Amino acid sequence: MPELPEVETVRRGLEPAMAGARIEGFLARRADLRFALQPDLAKRLIGQTVKGLGRRAKYLLAELSSGDVLLMHLGMSGSFRVLQGRAATRPGAFHHPRGDDRAHDHVVFSMSNGAVIVFNDPRRFGYMKILAPGEVAEEPFLKGLGPEPLGNSFDAAMLAKACAGRKTSLKAALLDQRVVAGLGNIYVCEALFYAHLSPKRLAATLATRAGAPTARAVRLVEAIRTVLQAAIAAGGSSLRDHRQTSGELGYFQHSFAVYDREGEPCRTRGCGGVVKRFVQNGRSTFWCPTCQR
Repeated sequence: MPELPEVETVRRGLEPAMAGARIEGFLARRADLRFALQPDLAKRLIGQTVKGLGRRAKYLLAELSSGDVLLMHLGMSGSFRVLQGRAATRPGAFHHPRGDDRAHDHVVFSMSNGAVIVFNDPRRFGYMKILAPGEVAEEPFLKGLGPEPLGNSFDAAMLAKACAGRKTSLKAALLDQRVVAGLGNIYVCEALFYAHLSPKRLAATLATRAGAPTARAVRLVEAIRTVLQAAIAAGGSSLRDHRQTSGELGYFQHSFAVYDREGEPCRTRGCGGVVKRFVQNGRSTFWCPTCQR
């Protein structure tokens, strides 16, 4: 599942083609993706100008001139491709390249600036849904999401408060979208490594008995921000499916400190440990038992 850096990379790639342009055509080549497309979706999109393209957690939100908002989710294998004229760039040969089968081009936007935006989704776990202005705040997929980890309001005090009294593991708490929005398995593993915290540690240990943030909470917030910013700058991580809107695969997987490095030496200077893998809450967790406590 694409995580926050991948979705933010897609948003930045789509923004020049969508923001400020009018949707002149909308073609849905099937009636459903993960869910059935709304019957009036095309009618509510065509003729509208995209005033802005935002992101909330792992969701893309296109604000339309009508006041409606188009909610989009990539699912497990969904991606957008931006075409300008005859140009369609797909450079690079990476370890897990994504298939280019046009049979999975399910949705096509034609924009007034000449851009054609194609949504490709082999597994069809992505979805699109248009929301009226008053529906956004109550949308089930958005309601209850925690703070954005790169937002100004996310700090050690907020994280400590969310984790205080929790009896779950620290990793499980960070994967809970109500605690912090947009994090997934890859970046939680990476952030815990840089903060030198064990994924098995109780989440409650980020707060004192009085509820104040511990030094661990401060380190973890800094690590989360650092990892996400580095991943966004690198274009995200290309594990099996993720591809940028240009067709190029992200580079951050070449910088993993711990994820998918089972059996390799720990990269913490002077540690001497070896990266281990275990299954936690049904997901692979990678960590160094020597320096992550």
